[in-house]
Amino acid sequence: MSEKLKVAIVGCGGIANGKHMPSLSKVEQVELVAFCDIIVEKAEQAAAKFGVEGAKVYEDYKELLADSSIDVVHVCTPNSSHAEISIAALESNKHVMCEKPMAKTSEEAKQMVEAAKRTGKKLTIGYNNRFRPDSLHLHNVSARGDLGEVYYAKAHAIRRRAVPTWGVFLDEEKQGGGPLIDIGTHALDLTLWTMDNYKPKAVLGTTYHKLGHMENAANAFGSWDPEKFKVEDSAFGFITMENGATIVLESSWALNTLDVDEAKVSLSGTLAGADMKDGLRINGEEFSRLYTKKVDLGVGGVAFYGGKAESDSDIEARQWIESIINDTEPLVKPEQAFVVTQILEAIYESAKTGKAVYFD
Repeated sequence: MSEKLKVAIVGCGGIANGKHMPSLSKVEQVELVAFCDIIVEKAEQAAAKFGVEGAKVYEDYKELLADSSIDVVHVCTPNSSHAEISIAALESNKHVMCEKPMAKTSEEAKQMVEAAKRTGKKLTIGYNNRFRPDSLHLHNVSARGDLGEVYYAKAHAIRRRAVPTWGVFLDEEKQGGGPLIDIGTHALDLTLWTMDNYKPKAVLGTTYHKLGHMENAANAFGSWDPEKFKVEDSAFGFITMENGATIVLESSWALNTLDVDEAKVSLSGTLAGADMKDGLRINGEEFSRLYTKKVDLGVGGVAFYGGKAESDSDIEARQWIESIINDTEPLVKPEQAFVVTQILEAIYESAKTGKAVYFD
């Protein structure tokens, strides 16, 4: 493909400005040609900063999708509109990168998977943490069988005090939840992917709103408004898989703990274990002695490496665009992201009912 792919952005807020548009602007085969936001000034600012000359600005995404020259759409809106916009874009003959989580509900996520199959267009979800060197290396180690059968894992998404106070993060209606669906989703995606296990059997979950009522709270992003804090401040899940494996998922924006980790995973297998607590560490037993090996993750030997320093978001954008140009599968498959959404939804449901949720 000699011509550049024409890419449009729907939702020109924090994640678009912080991740999608800067990374896409570094991909040579891309032209950012259209920008849409319900606050049209945001779209205008994005077009001025990242767009090609003559880039179009929209307030209504449906008008943007009517432009048949657009090849790819990045959906960077609140969670409640992910499915609606992604499905409409796919049915408008466009490939779609949707920011995580895939959707607010598993039914919506299922409809997204079906739309991609029906239209034959590519769909991927923005789980950029898979593209980190430690994540890629751990995935390869696990896939090669070095850990043996991985039967226990922990998905870490714990912040001590880092509640996002901007946008709609505290709005349950627009987001579907708090730290579980926001950052817990990254940790769970990494865990399922490095285990290569997408068959949950049962889920037991708890959610808490214990600190969200605090006035003038210490917080990395400034004190939150207790009146607007409508989501959980922490959530935890106990997940059993069809093959007997167990996953513990922990997530918080505000929790009285010093054991802080985000978008990290710990795996325990029959031959060895691994964690991301202090860099990537592999632990096991050799010649009747226990060992702990810290993996050197310097440049080299990393999948998708482009020969220069790239962030995980930069690699994500480039690999996604290349998958369209070369007609290959993106690293993050929609069917995988669907299972993440299923499990997150089950944790919330279990927390509300006090009962375990079982999968068919």
